[in-house]
Amino acid sequence: MKRVLILGLPVVFCLLFAGFVSAQDDVKKHPACKYCGMDRQKFAHSRMFVEFEDGSTEGTCSIHCAAIDFALNIDKTPKVMQVGDYNAKTLVDAEKAHWVLGGSKPGVMTKRAKWAFAKKEEAEKFMAENGGGPITFEQAFKASYEDMYADTKMIQERRKARKQMHQKK
Repeated sequence: MKRVLILGLPVVFCLLFAGFVSAQDDVKKHPACKYCGMDRQKFAHSRMFVEFEDGSTEGTCSIHCAAIDFALNIDKTPKVMQVGDYNAKTLVDAEKAHWVLGGSKPGVMTKRAKWAFAKKEEAEKFMAENGGGPITFEQAFKASYEDMYADTKMIQERRKARKQMHQKK
């Protein structure tokens, strides 16, 4: 029994480590969001990574840009959907994550923030400190579509102002 345990532990460790490494290699595979150009490493706390049934993958900076991708690729079916844990900045299963909608912290690519946490306690602590309310992944994704017009308009206005600022310099 001890021999099986001693021999089995390194195998289990290697499998766990391999899963962790491959799950975090998403930033190497998709360093920038193809919809907005944002650095996905910088936005590790909000990034999303999707593997589709056809084997293709997509990495975005946020649930906002993931919603754009889903709208544009309606025929692709997701197999695995992961999101960056707000605190740990590691990927977690988007459907199992504890989501928070709103609050005082500005969102990524959105006026109404949508944050994910691996642990319920972390989400509750965030809400106690910053406001917002608990939602499911499905509700967060739906909220991304509901917010799309206002968020797109906000992004366009910010980019226009930034462009004008650069032209003045």
